Amino acid sequence: MNKVRKKPVCVLTIAGSDSGAGAGVQADARTIHALGGYALTAITAVTAQNTRGLAAWRAMPPALVTAQAKAVLDDFSVGAVKTGLLPGAATVRAVKAALARYPRLPLVVDPVLGSTSGTRFLDTAGIRALKRELLPRATVVTPNWPETEALTGVRVRTHEDAETAARQLMDECGGAVLVKGGHAPGGVCRDCLVTVDGRVRWLESPRIKTSNTHGTGCVLSAAIATHLADGQKIESAVARAHEFLWRSLRTGRKIRWGSGAGPALGL
Repeated sequence: MNKVRKKPVCVLTIAGSDSGAGAGVQADARTIHALGGYALTAITAVTAQNTRGLAAWRAMPPALVTAQAKAVLDDFSVGAVKTGLLPGAATVRAVKAALARYPRLPLVVDPVLGSTSGTRFLDTAGIRALKRELLPRATVVTPNWPETEALTGVRVRTHEDAETAARQLMDECGGAVLVKGGHAPGGVCRDCLVTVDGRVRWLESPRIKTSNTHGTGCVLSAAIATHLADGQKIESAVARAHEFLWRSLRTGRKIRWGSGAGPALGL
C-alpha cells in the first residue's frame, strides 16, 4: 500500500539572489528543502558574487518585490516568511505592504545591512525604516554583532554587551531577538535569545574550524522560519535551527569550493 506523503510546509523567503549560491535565496531554499519544507521566493536584488566576494549588484524595483510576494501569498498556504537583503527603505515598505493582509503569519527578519566584503545594502534611512516598519511585525529578528550595533547604537564587544543590546532591541521592537555570536572570539559560539517575556537563553556550540562560512545567517534564519511554519514555538525553533547550522558547518568544513569563503551547506 502506497503511503500518502505529508504536504510540506511552505516558507516564503524575500531576499537577494547570490550567483555563487552561498547565501541569499539559494541558501534559504536549500535549507528549507533540507528540513522538509517547500521554498517560495521573492527576489529583492540580483548579485554577482563568488567565494571571493561581491563583484556587482542591483536592486529589484520595490513594486516588483511586492508583486512577487503577493503572487505567492495569494495562492499558496504559506506557513512562515523570512527576509534577508532588503536594499533600501522603499523595499522595506514594499515588504510591509505585501504582508499587511497576514498579520499572524510568523516573520523572521535577518537584517542584512551589508556584505562581508564591505558593500552597504541598507543606508541610515533604510535602517530607520526597517526598525519602524518591519521589526515591530517580526516574530524574531536575527542580527549579528555589527548589525546589532547598527540597530541599537550599543557597542557590542562582549557577550554581556550582546545581551544588553538584545534586550534593548526587543523592548524597542516588541518581538524576540536572537543576537548571533559568530563574530565573538573564542572556541565556543554563543547566540543570545531574548523572548518577549524577558527570558534570556544562551545557545552554545563548539566553533567549527572552516572557511565555509558564507551564508550562515541565511541558513539559520531560514531554518528558524521552517520550524516556525511547522508549528514549533520560538525557543524550540531557534534551538533546532542553531543545531542544524552547526551540523551543516561540520558536514561541509573540509570542502574546497573556490579560493575564498565557501557556503555553509545547509544540508
